[in-house]
Amino acid sequence: MALTYQQSKLVKDTIPALREHGEKITTMFYKNMLRDHPELNNYFNSVNQKNGRQPRALTSVILSFASNINHISELIPKFERMCNKHCSLGIQPEHYEIVGKYLIMAFSEVLGPAMTPQVHAAWERAYWLLAKMLIGREAQLYRDFESWSSWRKFKIDRVVPETEEIYSFYLVPQDGKKLPKFFPGQYISLQVNGPEGYLQSRQYSLSEMWKPDYYRITVKRDEGAKYSNSVSQSYFHPGIVSNLLIDSMPAGTMVEVSHPAGEFFLDTNNSSNVPIVLISAGVGVSPMVAIANEVTATQPKRPISWIHGSRKSVPFEDHITQLRRTNPNFHTNIFKTHLAGGDVVGVNYNYDFRMDLAKVNPDDLHLNHGGTEYYICGPEQFMMEMSDYLKSQGVLSQRVHFELFSTGDLAFKHQ
Repeated sequence: MALTYQQSKLVKDTIPALREHGEKITTMFYKNMLRDHPELNNYFNSVNQKNGRQPRALTSVILSFASNINHISELIPKFERMCNKHCSLGIQPEHYEIVGKYLIMAFSEVLGPAMTPQVHAAWERAYWLLAKMLIGREAQLYRDFESWSSWRKFKIDRVVPETEEIYSFYLVPQDGKKLPKFFPGQYISLQVNGPEGYLQSRQYSLSEMWKPDYYRITVKRDEGAKYSNSVSQSYFHPGIVSNLLIDSMPAGTMVEVSHPAGEFFLDTNNSSNVPIVLISAGVGVSPMVAIANEVTATQPKRPISWIHGSRKSVPFEDHITQLRRTNPNFHTNIFKTHLAGGDVVGVNYNYDFRMDLAKVNPDDLHLNHGGTEYYICGPEQFMMEMSDYLKSQGVLSQRVHFELFSTGDLAFKHQ
């Protein structure tokens, strides 16, 4: 199944054209495939299709694969993220047949004469090399899911506002059966009927450590990309599922939920006592609450620091304060850019400006400990900046973990 030397060379020789025309190829791929197989709209994020994020993510994957065709092992972290997301959406082996057909077709349409029969054959073989790797790993994940390998009905038991724009949803299984354990930091997919007639699924981090009778997710209103001029302000491509949950799905509403998945997590099977540093912004607080709750409950002597940035209100503020008061090894650094009248420095915030890790007490960052694990969740630009700072302080990349729901990478990972 492996590529010959000549086939590997042919694939690599297409990299310049892929860099130049990659997004055109992937945009055409999605357009043609979804035109001929409209049922696949049930699997794709319609907002990310419209704003171009999904084609860009696929372009990133293709370029990374072509660039590392002789060193596939280097792509294992990216593949693991892809496989987890695929399983959370219910992707099956037969879907790879359809994707392969339309992807190679798009290559041919855009690359034209450069897509010779030899290049076509090389890319087809390369695609199936990748596809079979993903299918094999996804089969393992589905086996781990046991009887819950598809969608399962849950009822929204209650909705709790955490801030003006962030809400927690408590989900209980309709069948009343005990829920499977998960690693804190993982996510579920939640599926609803979208406004365009297709199912829409989104991934939400579980914001509470494992409980046998409910899962909790924490959701932020998604107004979309803001555009403003001297006359008016408007938003493009607002979120569908998040806004639908907040505006139209009160307690009692039924939703479809997938088995917990994701490669961003704290491994609770590892009894290590090395320090943990959680770095979050906005609704990126969600997986951090689950991790903090798990560690303070099961490893109270383990050092854990939480550094969070908010514009105004901090989600779970009272809960975080209680964790700090009752756990001497739990430290927090809160950054706020807009203070309210009741905010008191040292009580519910520490810094009145945008997050800057250089301002944090070095002891709270545990930079002098060679084993410290760092978990970062927030907007992509934020995660890039936090990672850059940690790397500048000598932190090895394998000790820095990101929460990414897309299948592409952060910009600095494929420069």
